Amino acid sequence: MPTNVTPQVPVTVGTFTQRLSSTPRGARLARHLVAHRLEAWGYAYESEANETVTLIAAELAANAVRHGSVPGRDFRISLCETEGRTVRVEVTDQRGERVPVVADATVDGEGGRGLLLVAALAERWGVESCRGVSGGAGGPGKTVWAEVAVGSG
Repeated sequence: MPTNVTPQVPVTVGTFTQRLSSTPRGARLARHLVAHRLEAWGYAYESEANETVTLIAAELAANAVRHGSVPGRDFRISLCETEGRTVRVEVTDQRGERVPVVADATVDGEGGRGLLLVAALAERWGVESCRGVSGGAGGPGKTVWAEVAVGSG
């Protein structure tokens, strides 16, 4: 095997970004827009890929609204599909000091399961500070992201 071979970087074949109000209505709209965009990319509404990515996007958007909102500021949702058939979901909110963690959800608790679902369904997920964007000139907030292998459309 040659040692001078450069690893192939996946080619982006589709992107989608939308700013939405940091309200429950904005989170619901994010879920619908993600499902619609995935359908347009060839992942039928009832497919496992569409349902998985949409569920992850819905959980991340709900967390952005519930835990990351600042009055009068929107959140942003982005999708990126690569040629290697991975979809990356990113949700950016304004509360960088509130870093999400996977918590132990109680059996009777009403919340705390969102990131457990994300961790179980995504190949990888993480959090990035917006201050790290553009050499530290990003601004307040954070981006929570998840990557899902979706196979063929």
